[in-house]
Amino acid sequence: MKNDFEKLTSSSAEWLTKGKFEDDMVLSTRVRMARNLEKGTFTNWSDEKGLKELRDKIKGAVLGTKLLADGLVIDMDDHSELERMMLAERRLISQKMVKFFQNRSLIVSRDERLGAMVNEEDHLRLYATDAGLSVEKVFLKVNLLDDQIDKKLSYAYSRRIGYLTACPTNVGTGLRISTLVHLPGLVHNNDIRQVIDGMRHVRLSVRGTYGEGSEVVGNIFQVSNSITLGLSEQETVKNMELHLRKVLEFEKKARDRLMKEAHTLLKDRVYRSFGVLKNARIINSKEAMRLISEVRMGVGIGILSDISLVDLNEMLIKIQPIHLQDFSGKVMNPEERDIARADYIRFILKGNGKA
Repeated sequence: MKNDFEKLTSSSAEWLTKGKFEDDMVLSTRVRMARNLEKGTFTNWSDEKGLKELRDKIKGAVLGTKLLADGLVIDMDDHSELERMMLAERRLISQKMVKFFQNRSLIVSRDERLGAMVNEEDHLRLYATDAGLSVEKVFLKVNLLDDQIDKKLSYAYSRRIGYLTACPTNVGTGLRISTLVHLPGLVHNNDIRQVIDGMRHVRLSVRGTYGEGSEVVGNIFQVSNSITLGLSEQETVKNMELHLRKVLEFEKKARDRLMKEAHTLLKDRVYRSFGVLKNARIINSKEAMRLISEVRMGVGIGILSDISLVDLNEMLIKIQPIHLQDFSGKVMNPEERDIARADYIRFILKGNGKA
């Protein structure tokens, strides 16, 4: 629905701008559950008629829950590729849903903390998101939504192996916990490879900022569980939080080491990055992310106090290509976007977009 899209994109996600951060090293926690209907072909094998019937049935069930009764409904068929890409930049839908959009829908709460993708890779992908390290809190919210939908739909489920999913890597609980962690200290100290190897040893996946197939930008890594079979949901939640806290301990020690051994150089680096962001007239996305990463670390360790983590986190979304074009009100080529990006960053840092 067009009006719901406009309501959603006219403001920033509340979890991003109003959340209380448990830890400045964790941008967000997201918990996703993959579910399929007991009677219904997997989306990759279904024809358009089958997808439409599934979508109508699932949308009715999701909107019939207490948690998403007032959810915004966005049918991908009604929106352009640019609009779908904007939803992907906000992490509300997957890149796959941008490309395969016929008879696919998003139902999401107005604060963007809770949502459901209909007919993505699976019939239903439920997710909840919040700021900081909040694994148990986010899990409980999406689990409650799952329970409410379970009363209305019959899921494809095996007593022996658990929930049946389109991809074997999701079979079992169908639970995927993803966190965006900011690890500049480990990167600067050249310890990041050892830590990543350690995470993989305990069955955690480490990917780029936007998930599988994406690169790491701004020292932001996506860390998620890679096991969904053989562990209960509660065990997965407990293990994820335990291992993440160990990673954050390593990052804190790395930052402490930088502060102790190279305090002046670190301070200079943070203020130089802040200065470039405040004064640049043209900047590409990779450089902007790198500089924001430096400033974000500076805020986290107390070097800078002129900007909040909330503003920096919002900036990470708003400097993406489609959001920039929406902010400027026109379609732009890459050079024009680089100019608009610098304008927007100065607008946030100085309150003067044309300084």
